[in-house]
Amino acid sequence: MQDLTIIPTNSTTATIHVVPFPNAKESVADFPKKESSVDPFLIRFYENDPDNPKNWSSAKRWYLTMFSGLLVLNATFASSAPSAMLPALMEHFTFSSEVGNLVVSLFVAGYCVGPLIWGPLSEQYGRRPVFVSTFFIYVLFEMASALAKNTGSLLVFRFLGGVFAACPLTNSGALLGDIWDPKRLGIAMSVFSVAPIAGPAIGPLVGGYLAQNNVSWRWLFWILTIFAGVCWVFIVLTLPETFQPIILVHKARDVRKRTGDNRYYAPFELRKLSFAQRIESILARPFKVLFSEPMLMAITVYMSFVYGCLYMLFEAYPIVFTEGHQMSAGSTGLTFLPILIGGVFSAVLYVVIFNPRYERRAQEFAPNRVPPEYRLEMAMAAAPFFAIAFFWFAWTSYPSISIWAPLMSGLLVGWGVCWIFLSLLNYIIDAYLMVSASALAANTVVRSLVGAGFPLFADQMYNKLNPRWASTLLGFVALAMAPIPFVLFRFGPTLRMKSKYAPSGKPPAAATSAA
Repeated sequence: MQDLTIIPTNSTTATIHVVPFPNAKESVADFPKKESSVDPFLIRFYENDPDNPKNWSSAKRWYLTMFSGLLVLNATFASSAPSAMLPALMEHFTFSSEVGNLVVSLFVAGYCVGPLIWGPLSEQYGRRPVFVSTFFIYVLFEMASALAKNTGSLLVFRFLGGVFAACPLTNSGALLGDIWDPKRLGIAMSVFSVAPIAGPAIGPLVGGYLAQNNVSWRWLFWILTIFAGVCWVFIVLTLPETFQPIILVHKARDVRKRTGDNRYYAPFELRKLSFAQRIESILARPFKVLFSEPMLMAITVYMSFVYGCLYMLFEAYPIVFTEGHQMSAGSTGLTFLPILIGGVFSAVLYVVIFNPRYERRAQEFAPNRVPPEYRLEMAMAAAPFFAIAFFWFAWTSYPSISIWAPLMSGLLVGWGVCWIFLSLLNYIIDAYLMVSASALAANTVVRSLVGAGFPLFADQMYNKLNPRWASTLLGFVALAMAPIPFVLFRFGPTLRMKSKYAPSGKPPAAATSAA
């Protein structure tokens, strides 16, 4: 029988990754020192064990990959869909446009709380129970939003809905890490990565056509309720437990029940953490890592800006296309589709170009790990073009210029966002291997705060500066941040050697020469 190498996973964003325990010392200290190879009572997977998620059929694993992406799309779709219904909401509740923007922003602000809760809970109790419980409560808050009687209740329900909708954003990526081996994980990740862009792009389209046809704003929330409810039913019926340590706990309980021998155990059952340790791990450690790591701070600032720009477009596009080009609300929703197309195109390029390159490098550096800096190639390629996309959008936004000119800039936006996120999130995972869960949690919380904040001043900025100079300002900021992946590629190995949380011995010669 082959010993199981336990690889707990954690995810705090809609990104696929596999990481060890957050703290290497805890992973050793929390498990008694037993010789598992000779302990007949240790429950473990054997070679080709059908209970091991990585041995499930390809059809089943691809279904779970697609379904995980659908859950992320559900959450991000719900975040942006109400943006097209804001005029109807403002008329019904008689609030200002600034308060109206909170309908979108507070939902995204809920993403700041969720990552700190659902990821750690899924590592304690398993993926399935967390998905089932949080998505059910998320459905209830969408229903409550449809029935809201006043402004306060609507805003509260939107925020709480965002907190529970954050579950797939934190745990879907971890689920993919549970079921795919590293060689095929990259392909699954590229397919999955389209979902976080698809949701925000499709949301204004659906909301726009509802608004154009004078459908009540309440029906939008009923549609979101039905969509989430159907997903919850499929979670209950088709989503199995995928977290290996919890599966082994279930196997150990089953063996004890069948044999009546309580000496059988799973490794995870021996992991003991005090309440204070759990709270510290969940709430304090992410920010301790963030504020002590210049590399992580730079990445987080850049990714937060990119994420904020994506959500700012929900306010900028209606100004340019609805007011400037006199498009209907439904047609304005169609203008977000180039962003989605750009994201899909970026995923195809990843599968065709970068994944094979990374596999070749894995063979080149074997038995060592590939230096994290090689993950930055996509960000280095995309960063300048992300800035160009905003200059393009800015100076083609005149009503006298063909509508196709600013529309096509969305292709660069979608492509740039997808590649920058894939590249930098994977860099965080590879560089901060032992504390990558905490690093990603901090990154997600800050990014969500910025994503929630940018739409709040978008109207004022685009109206006072006009669409040309407002987008130009964003382009210059993006251009100023574009060197970040280049700097990390050049100096990353040196910085990691000095890092408290990302220690790495002397980098391989190939990495040094590449830098």
